[in-house]
Amino acid sequence: MSKLRVAIIGLGFGAEFIPIYQDHPDAELVAVCRRNKAGLERCAKQFGVPKAYACYDELLKDPDIDAVHINSPIPDHGPQTIKALKAGKHVACTVPMATTKEEIAEIVKLQRQVGKTYMMMETVVYSREYLFAKDLYDRGTLGRIQFLRGSHQQDMDGWPDYWPGLPPMWYATHCVSPCLAVLSDPAKGKVALAESVVCHGSGRIREELVSKYGSPFAIETATFKIGGSDVVAEVTRSLFDTARQYRESFDVTASNVSFEWQQVEGEEPVLHMRGLPEPQIPRRVRVPDFAGRLPDAIRKYTGAIHDATHLSFLQGAGHGGSHPHLVHNFLMAALGRQPAFPDARTSANWTLVGICAHESAMKGGERVAIPQH
Repeated sequence: MSKLRVAIIGLGFGAEFIPIYQDHPDAELVAVCRRNKAGLERCAKQFGVPKAYACYDELLKDPDIDAVHINSPIPDHGPQTIKALKAGKHVACTVPMATTKEEIAEIVKLQRQVGKTYMMMETVVYSREYLFAKDLYDRGTLGRIQFLRGSHQQDMDGWPDYWPGLPPMWYATHCVSPCLAVLSDPAKGKVALAESVVCHGSGRIREELVSKYGSPFAIETATFKIGGSDVVAEVTRSLFDTARQYRESFDVTASNVSFEWQQVEGEEPVLHMRGLPEPQIPRRVRVPDFAGRLPDAIRKYTGAIHDATHLSFLQGAGHGGSHPHLVHNFLMAALGRQPAFPDARTSANWTLVGICAHESAMKGGERVAIPQH
């Protein structure tokens, strides 16, 4: 197969990926899918996509589609992924993988049975800040990692009706994933996985939000053990009734140099250098976009080149320029040129950390073992 024939499911956030697939030399975007027919037809016409489906089940019957990229609401991720794998399609899916342990187990089992690629499209582990920290670690600059911390804080008031009252840790992959990914080397078959988690809830959201999921906490904070490592990671997540600018962040405390994500949007990350006089220890750094890892045709989507033709789709200010990296890595995996990262097993672990963390919080901070697939 010289090109992967892709369909995009969900055209809100999902529409941002359309021009990236269209410009990638190893992809052919053949279809889009959305329930709203008017919006579907408008999008297909705007981007010149040849096929438009209002019914997901009908799309899966199309033999000219090799892969689906799912960007639908969170409750649909598990069921739509399961259907796609059963239909023999490669799957890229936005986070989280699913919302229940049962759906996650079925996805991992199906992926092994059908032999198709599954990749959770986790933005943080392809953001420029993460790639910078990972590169420093791989080159030995950081030294020995001693502690990891992730944080994802966002005010979700006014979002679609499945969001109000959602347990914070059910949508925790943005802060969990970099803590595990930085210790991984998928090209060598080494993937760090969480073994168990302890989580505490703090504060209380409005009563009308509590009733939907039975989760009272404004903030959930978890620590989890990493298999085969002496490093512990801590993650914090909030969704409602917490005053904080949107922030996805990742900090690495290491023996020689530590990396600290920017506190406020528009700032630059900080490196802390061991052994210098106290005032000289921290310094802000400008991180590169790592566009050189991508085919020439999609490098502009990292935000490095402000081409007015694609300005509304550049992700330089959002998700750290991760979208073209995600698309490229999914395509290379589905075409058999490299391992998917995160693959089904890894995606399951990253998602289960959050599901099990919320269980722990509801049990007053009991340690919960994370199912291993």
